[in-house]
Formats: sequence, C-alpha cells, structure tokens
Amino acid sequence: MRLKDKKQLALDIIEALKNECPLAQCSLEYDEAWKLLVSVRLAAQCTDARVNVVVKDLYKKFPDVNALAAASVDDIEKIVRPCGLGKSKARDISACMKIIRDEYAGQVPDNMEELLKLPGVGRKSANLIMGDVYGKPAIVTDTHCIRLTNRMGLVDGITDPKKVEMELWKIIPPEEGNDFCHRLVLHGRDVCTARTKPYCDKCCVKDICRKKI
Repeated sequence: MRLKDKKQLALDIIEALKNECPLAQCSLEYDEAWKLLVSVRLAAQCTDARVNVVVKDLYKKFPDVNALAAASVDDIEKIVRPCGLGKSKARDISACMKIIRDEYAGQVPDNMEELLKLPGVGRKSANLIMGDVYGKPAIVTDTHCIRLTNRMGLVDGITDPKKVEMELWKIIPPEEGNDFCHRLVLHGRDVCTARTKPYCDKCCVKDICRKKI
C-alpha cells in the first residue's frame, strides 16, 4: 500500500476508534510522574490491574521519590514480587529513583534522550511518560499496538517495537499518537483480541481493516 493510502487508512481508523472510545487514558493508575515510571516498569509481563493493586502497598511504605530511593532493593522486591521478575524490577526501580533524586531534583525528565538513560526505561516507557505526563507527541508500541497495526494494515509484518514505532510516525499525526495507542489497548482487550478469535463482527473498523489475522 502506498504511504498516502496508509495515511488515509490511519486517519479513518483513528476517527473510528475515537467514536468507539471517546476517553483515551492509560490504565495504569498514577498521580505523579515518578509513579507512572514505577508502574510501567512493573507492568512488564504483568497485567496493569495487578500493578495497580501492588503499587498501593509500595507507595504506602515509600510515599515519595526520596523514600523509594532510600529503600533497600530487598524491601522493594518483597512488595513488588507479585508482579513477577521481582529482583530485576526492584533493582531498576531503586536505581531509577536514586538518579531522579540525585540528578533531577526529584523530577522525571521530559525528553526521550534522558528518559532512555534511566535504568529499566525503554522506548515504550519513555513514550508513555512523554505522552501522558508531558503531553508531547508519543507512540507507545506495546503488544496491542503491534498486533493491531499489523492486522489493520498500518504496518506490514513488523514485530520489532522500535521499527513499528518508526513506521507509525510516518502515518500517524503527532498530536494523535498517544491517544491512538491508548485506544488500541482498549480495542485490543475487548474486540481485536489475542487469545481468542477477534470479534470482527462488532469491530468499529471492520469495513476498512485489512484483516491480516
């Protein structure tokens, strides 16, 4: 498909998903930037719903950046263990909070380059912070985004997250990227599912989707 046609397809899908899911928001619960940073690290190979439960105990014991930075890795791990990969996640969270405390005066960086230097922060996490916290152009290529954009024909057989992101930057208006990805998560959970046959009969983009399933 020509780039021009992909751009139009993207606009049509964006509009359809807006009508289906007017509210586009992250399913990870947070009220400060550093908490989203913690939650997105814990969400690796774990459901957002479980993360939202686990972090309540974490923040009760360590209510701010300074407290979490001062905590031992073992104490963090004891709380976050239900999210899986407890040791590595606790290590990354501890190191990340120390850097934010010591180098950024407790504030999470607002640019991609500095975010990617933080332990445990990849492009997906950095884009989420950029879009949700700072309102900057962002494309979060999680598993839903990768699966759906391939099925819909916006990308062609690409599964590498960074490559998918780069292809989507070519066709998604910058101001739409963050909300579009949140809507893909909602659509991917309820309609264009991974573990069952997609519910194409009730899909809002069934008439324009390329249906590469």
